Amino acid sequence: MSFTQQPLGSRIDQCLSGFLETWRNPVADPGVEVAYGLLCEFILGGGKRVRPQLCYWGWRGAGGEDCEEIISAAASLELCHAGLLIHDDIMDGSDLRRGQATVHRSLAGLHHGPGAEAFGRAGGILLGTLSLAWSDAMLSSCGVDPQRLRAAHHLFDAMRTEVISGQYLDVLAQLRSGATEAEALTVIRYKSAKYTVERPLQIGGALAGAPLELLDAYSLFGVPLGEAFQLRDDVLGTFGSSSQTGKSSLDDLREGKQTVMYAHAVQHASPAQLDHLRTWHGNPALSEERAAEVRQILVDTGALARVEQMIEERVREAMTALAAAQIKPEAATVLAQMADRLAHRTK
Repeated sequence: MSFTQQPLGSRIDQCLSGFLETWRNPVADPGVEVAYGLLCEFILGGGKRVRPQLCYWGWRGAGGEDCEEIISAAASLELCHAGLLIHDDIMDGSDLRRGQATVHRSLAGLHHGPGAEAFGRAGGILLGTLSLAWSDAMLSSCGVDPQRLRAAHHLFDAMRTEVISGQYLDVLAQLRSGATEAEALTVIRYKSAKYTVERPLQIGGALAGAPLELLDAYSLFGVPLGEAFQLRDDVLGTFGSSSQTGKSSLDDLREGKQTVMYAHAVQHASPAQLDHLRTWHGNPALSEERAAEVRQILVDTGALARVEQMIEERVREAMTALAAAQIKPEAATVLAQMADRLAHRTK
């Protein structure tokens, strides 16, 4: 099978693997070697490769031809994503990611004694930051025309600023509690929607020399689809099983994640339901039994149905924008298929 005949996901993985081989740890220390191994395993060991694939089809939609340069540029987004996930898991105190121990938990497990947890968190911060640095290096060396690369790198910089700002908003929301639907949607837009769909498409388009009109069309498609993606993620985080999602179904509830679904439930809950939500949502002692009761309140208040409705509204908005966009037919077809998968996935 030739390079161009391989499935896109396999090509991205192959490119990532080759890049990581060129960045082996520079320090001859067994502990550092183990840490690098853990990071590489995390990067290569799972994930849907959503952002790289969208970047690739943003390129193709703008008329870019299939080539190794766009695979390399697209793969750089997976390194950025991996670094952000590692940091997110530390902030959330998560034990599982993709069905495996999170990076900081794996690092903590390498040592014994009272300093193990602190070591795991510190090591995770460093490895996440390293992955973010690698993403910059990989994009910068992808081999695309320098002028187009500069335009794409500006979007890449904007994406990183937006997602970090969105993450900070998410942390603030948990501290403040009681976020409204509008506030929760703002977090979704910056923490996930723009970073997951809009910016990867635009980065791919910019690398191919897309005109401003097409980049705007990618935004009109990408933002509502990205919001639908994150709303689905919130539903799965509360109602999905760990075997499906690869992480505990209690994490979001114990963390007290201020989702659109939770905001709607608070607004429409009876006094007794509201008291129950405020007692157990964000409570680290939340049990499966109490979680089931919280989930039932989310159903009974219409919160789950409301979020499902919002997902469908955003998918329709995205598809309308896609139909109106001047995108190459093959790319438009693939993007339509991806939109359906991203919004209606079960894991």
